[in-house]
Amino acid sequence: MNVQNGDNTLYTWGMEVAVSALRANLSEWVARARTGTEVLVTERGVAVARLTGIDTAATVERLVEQGRISRPTKTGPRPIAAGRTRPRGKASISDLVSDQRR
Repeated sequence: MNVQNGDNTLYTWGMEVAVSALRANLSEWVARARTGTEVLVTERGVAVARLTGIDTAATVERLVEQGRISRPTKTGPRPIAAGRTRPRGKASISDLVSDQRR
């Protein structure tokens, strides 16, 4: 369905879903978007967002061709920081947040 304003198309969508239904079945709606279906999210009958799938493979290939990124040279587990201790704060995060809220 197309919504138009004069000669201009404002938006096009394949399916419409309320925010509450989207929350209840998010994985199902994401799967639909992944297959190419455009999902219009509504709140009280008003369109508030659009859920669409993306093709990241084409983006990665384009960035490799442009030389902006490179493919990994090794396969296997990711490197870890060895020989370093993890920094520890003087207080817990919850204590710091509580102090800021006072």
